Amino acid sequence: MAASSILNNLKKSAIASLWLAFLTLPIMVIRVDTVEKTVTWRWMHLAYMLAGSFVLALFWHFMMDRRDRGAAARAAGTSQAASALGRVLENPKLVKPLLAMGFLVAAVFPYVFSMYQTNILISALIYVVLGLGLNITVGLAGLLDLGYVAFYAVGAYAYALLNMHFQLGFWTVLPLAAIMGAFFGLLLGFPVLRLRGDYLAIVTLGFGQIVRLVLENWSSFSQGPSGISNIARPGLFGINYSVEQATTYIYYIMLALVILTIFITARLKDSRIGRSWLALREDEIACQAMGIDNTKAKLMAFALGATLASVMGAVFAAKTTFVNPASFTFMESAMILAIVVLGGMGSVLGVILGAFLLILLPEYMRAFSEYRMLIFGATMILVMVFRPQGLIRAKRKVYKINTEAA
Repeated sequence: MAASSILNNLKKSAIASLWLAFLTLPIMVIRVDTVEKTVTWRWMHLAYMLAGSFVLALFWHFMMDRRDRGAAARAAGTSQAASALGRVLENPKLVKPLLAMGFLVAAVFPYVFSMYQTNILISALIYVVLGLGLNITVGLAGLLDLGYVAFYAVGAYAYALLNMHFQLGFWTVLPLAAIMGAFFGLLLGFPVLRLRGDYLAIVTLGFGQIVRLVLENWSSFSQGPSGISNIARPGLFGINYSVEQATTYIYYIMLALVILTIFITARLKDSRIGRSWLALREDEIACQAMGIDNTKAKLMAFALGATLASVMGAVFAAKTTFVNPASFTFMESAMILAIVVLGGMGSVLGVILGAFLLILLPEYMRAFSEYRMLIFGATMILVMVFRPQGLIRAKRKVYKINTEAA
């Protein structure tokens, strides 16, 4: 970094810290005791804030300069640097042993760790599949869906109601929940075929709120805000499991569903419909001009994403044995969208990493429970500024054409 750039960053950081000190002077320095009628001047607080804000501003400007230099190098075609994670992922000699080790750890996890840890990991795996489902709609097809949690609620209530009224088991309802999710995905997809951008986001947000309000107010159908309890856990050939055994059983069900979802989404991404989604995301008009059926592509994206969400809703209801509308608020949709954006839109591995980070870290940072949302917001801002493509950039398949004569 040039000396002039360093001096410029120092100057900007000093100005920023001085402005912050000036604006917060009455709050940080002056303390008035109305009982004793005294005024205390806390100048050390101002000094701490000046030093801290100067260091943070300097770090911010340093990172911004680094980002700009990297962008300029990539634009000029001279950047050869790759992240350590990227180098690992591109090396097949390292990927296979890591995958084998990860699978081994996942297979023995319930027998090594406590039931509490297994429950947390089940929740993380549920969000992995939810993230991969939304990744189809948002990351691949470019259709911003802010009401994705509605499909999650459809699957959960499908299992809860069918189990309560007709005593249907988990394995009977699971395919029915998938069918219902696809139906509701198509039900949302048809009215929004001509919408895009902000208008599409508003309509999908409204759809999510409508589903939640119907479940909350139609008490004769959904039991209202009190919810549905005593939902049966998954069984196998009529065997009754204890709570710990049922938790282990659900864990392995989720592990199988995650592997199946990863396989399906990875294959779809490189298929003809996957390339249609990518074309639709980049330019809808050009996509249609090339002969791609936009209607079919959009409906398939909504239906497949909704199917995965609905299946996870049924698993969620079986895991918790209780559902109510409070579990399906807009914040759930925002969290799933944050997983997709943080991990990298269109990246299967990135979504998995984002789900584990956003679901597991808050559980293991309960000591900072008062600051979790602050840390979450700051993390999202930093990722969007310094790595807008997400933690793991989606890689497109490259097709090489041999132009040499036979």
